Amino acid sequence: MSREIVAGVDGSPESLAAADWAAREALHRGLPLRLVHAWRWEPLDLPLLQDPTAQQQAARGVLREAATAVAERHPGLSLSTEVIGDTPVAALLGTTARAELLVIGSRGHGAVAGFLLGSYGQQVIAGAEVPVVAVRSRDGEAAEPPAGEVLVGQHGTPEDSAAALRFAFETAAARGAAIRAVRAWSLPPLFAYSPASLRLADESGGLVPYEEKALREALAPWRERYPEVPVTEHVELGSAGQVLLSGSGAAQLLVVGRRARRGAMGPRIGSVAHAALHLAPCPVAVVPQEVDARH
Repeated sequence: MSREIVAGVDGSPESLAAADWAAREALHRGLPLRLVHAWRWEPLDLPLLQDPTAQQQAARGVLREAATAVAERHPGLSLSTEVIGDTPVAALLGTTARAELLVIGSRGHGAVAGFLLGSYGQQVIAGAEVPVVAVRSRDGEAAEPPAGEVLVGQHGTPEDSAAALRFAFETAAARGAAIRAVRAWSLPPLFAYSPASLRLADESGGLVPYEEKALREALAPWRERYPEVPVTEHVELGSAGQVLLSGSGAAQLLVVGRRARRGAMGPRIGSVAHAALHLAPCPVAVVPQEVDARH
């Protein structure tokens, strides 16, 4: 099945920035871009938009304006558009059978302004089976840092981070960029140490060498697959969210993994992805662990 990049547009500055970022990524990867807009007729207070036909024409107008702007800025891009008769969340999630990744707009920057990621962003990120990239309005037309790295978080076993590392290396290779792989670690309470964990740390020469070895082992298959991608390894004591954010200032993209969690209000994302999406100064890609099974 042919693959494509999908970006959701609704006419907002954030979604237009997402479309522009998605166009650049499509050119990097040599893939077509599809812009989608969700529309489902609902009675509105505006008299001119009570008619379903008028609402549908307005929806098509949103897509047409976004497509025209993207095509003008990115000649040579293979571009298509689609109006999907559904809610934004269902519409975007319904494209994942053919999407390499989804790109959506994200509101604001900071703990309060960025909390909702738009009206549907967090639901899409939590429910998507493919990587989702969140782009703020200022990330769209702005040039990417020429020497900016793709920053990726690694945690746990090699299998735990395989999907995020795969996506980070694919992206870096397509862009001719370098990778900075970060593994954060913290000191657990004394009672959490087991004889087995202490033995492993002792065999590695201490806790820091143990964490460095874990990062090297997780990176090994991807360095072998993408030998042209320069890699910097970074191990630091601290929370994963804080360590990643401290290194994201000059990054082209921050890549984090997520394991979907279901709460009373529906699917939710983890704390590291949550912190990255709300506070990172660059676009953020959230990659579900399950995506690795599709490759």
